Amino acid sequence: MKPGPWIKAARLRTLPLAFSSIILGTCLAAGQGYFDGITLLLTLLTTLCYQVLSNYANDYGDGIRGTDAQRTGEQRAVASGAISQKDMRRAVQFMALLSFLLGTFLSFWATRGQPWWVGSLFTLLGLTAIWAAIRYTVGGRAYGYHGWGDFFVLAFFGWLGVGGAYFLQSLVWDPMITFPASSLGLLAAGVLNVNNMRDRENDHKHKKYTLAVRLGARGAKLYHGALLLLAFDLAFIYNRLQPASGWQNLYFLAIFPLGFHLWRVSKAQRPEDYEPLLKQLAISTLLFSVLFGVGRIL
Repeated sequence: MKPGPWIKAARLRTLPLAFSSIILGTCLAAGQGYFDGITLLLTLLTTLCYQVLSNYANDYGDGIRGTDAQRTGEQRAVASGAISQKDMRRAVQFMALLSFLLGTFLSFWATRGQPWWVGSLFTLLGLTAIWAAIRYTVGGRAYGYHGWGDFFVLAFFGWLGVGGAYFLQSLVWDPMITFPASSLGLLAAGVLNVNNMRDRENDHKHKKYTLAVRLGARGAKLYHGALLLLAFDLAFIYNRLQPASGWQNLYFLAIFPLGFHLWRVSKAQRPEDYEPLLKQLAISTLLFSVLFGVGRIL
């Protein structure tokens, strides 16, 4: 089979959002004098596998349910017939195994010299991430169909992604990291919310009760604004509680693209209007991550 459908199904354009967590966590550690290049490389590779696994599983789960049959935007591989259900299921299994192997190697490489249970704990967290990637749309009680997607994005892109990257570099747990980690997680949840606002009517027809479906069009937009504003508030609080240099407010520059994004969301009416806003917010989140992280290093 040609690689084209597999590359499209991997949705590599979602990687900037996934890498944002690792960049921010690594920069926060580097700002405190902790950095290991091999750990960063392994973390990025593991994150790549997790993201592709999540995208394949999402394609498979929504495809077998018929949710993607009439979706707006890029057609999904299983729903369009470009990849069979059987082949996609095998791809999900392969990516799950690869994610586990890479995640386990990362855990024990980064925590070498620490008690054995430290690496084992991160391996267990990796297994949890694999479970979450698959169960978003796969299975009888897929949590994405019951409005829990936003929470899991906050947890895995924010707390686990940023906090985990910070710990693997520093081998120190700082509870204050929860603030910037939550900021990144809330922005990532915003990306999911844009996706769900776009698909709101189609999801409702297929009994996929995302928060956008539960809140309605106006409520989902208000919720979206709250996510982005709270993300900035938590970042501001962290910098006030953990002052660094004058560069720590460099992330303020991200206000401009995010403010423009909120204005575009407020004007959106049709599903097609939300499509370009996905990439816009993902890139803005990456920009926020880089600016905040670099600001803590300088």
